Amino acid sequence: MIIAQVAPLYESVPPALYGGTERVVSYLTEALVEQGHRVTLFASGDSVTAAELVPIVPRALRLDHGVVDQLAHHITMIEQVFKQADRFEVIHFHIDYLHYLATRRSRITQLTTLHGRLDLPDLVPLYREFPEMPVVSISDAQREPLPWLNWLATVHHGLPASLHRFQPGPGSYLAFIGRLSPEKRVDRAIEIAKRLGMPLKIAAKVSDTDRRYFHETIEPLLDHPLIEYLGEIDEAAKDDFLGNAIALLFPIHWPEPFGLAMIEALACGTPVVAYRHGSVPEVIDHGRTGFIVESLDDALAAVERIGTIDRRECRRAFEERFTADRMARDYTAIYQRLLESGACPQTPNYANQ
Repeated sequence: MIIAQVAPLYESVPPALYGGTERVVSYLTEALVEQGHRVTLFASGDSVTAAELVPIVPRALRLDHGVVDQLAHHITMIEQVFKQADRFEVIHFHIDYLHYLATRRSRITQLTTLHGRLDLPDLVPLYREFPEMPVVSISDAQREPLPWLNWLATVHHGLPASLHRFQPGPGSYLAFIGRLSPEKRVDRAIEIAKRLGMPLKIAAKVSDTDRRYFHETIEPLLDHPLIEYLGEIDEAAKDDFLGNAIALLFPIHWPEPFGLAMIEALACGTPVVAYRHGSVPEVIDHGRTGFIVESLDDALAAVERIGTIDRRECRRAFEERFTADRMARDYTAIYQRLLESGACPQTPNYANQ
């Protein structure tokens, strides 16, 4: 199959440091190549891939401080994709709705994986305007605000099976990894660690939009002997960081679309204690790979019982459900369905409006 993958330009594929969507695009692209497909990746020029790379910008936009207007580069990329559209059997977009205007006016076989939250009121009129666009969710929970979209399937994220080593543990600290933003609730993780008298290591990114929140709310909480803030870590460092943890704390307070950190932990054999929001019940098997909790008291009790979770079961669940190979096979089946049906968006007749 001849496939184009269209990635956001904010991070390289894979990212040098933090980055969820671009990391998933990388895992999917490499797995498709390994399975024998001809894949072209539209991404930043510092991306690393076995696919054919079409570099849109020299380096990831977040790391290029000379870039002011990030949207301009994405519009340029969309034009480049459509100039080459005849080369591909399927074009797979990962850039939200940015390509919809061009897609509606073309006759290509395409789909879009929606990677972000969909509960924002601003999105309703936009998606009402483009209800025909074929989309894929990364969890069933992600769909709930917009159940009327043209959903083709839910495809859970996957990681390369060999990316992280299983570590039998039992670990010596609690771990938090992700963004230091209000919805991720690292403050809850800090409170859990302090209440239980257990060390907590935090590996996390502070984005520009969250910098004030970090300095005013989180930074004062870090001045405690049990709390160690490491900043952002790269992919290579995750093995030791997650594998040597007693548990990953995932104390979110938002409709998490997926939560890549949870399956990264499971790949290392590390159980997860997560609040019941968004995709969490789809990813964590309560009592098998961790505990799903509703409150601080629940979380405290769950961490105290974490030794009852078999770390081998965490790794086994990862291998059964969350590998990149499985993710690529799921997407290949969707591509095939689209090709067999001849499905493409039906362009509205503007002349009659």
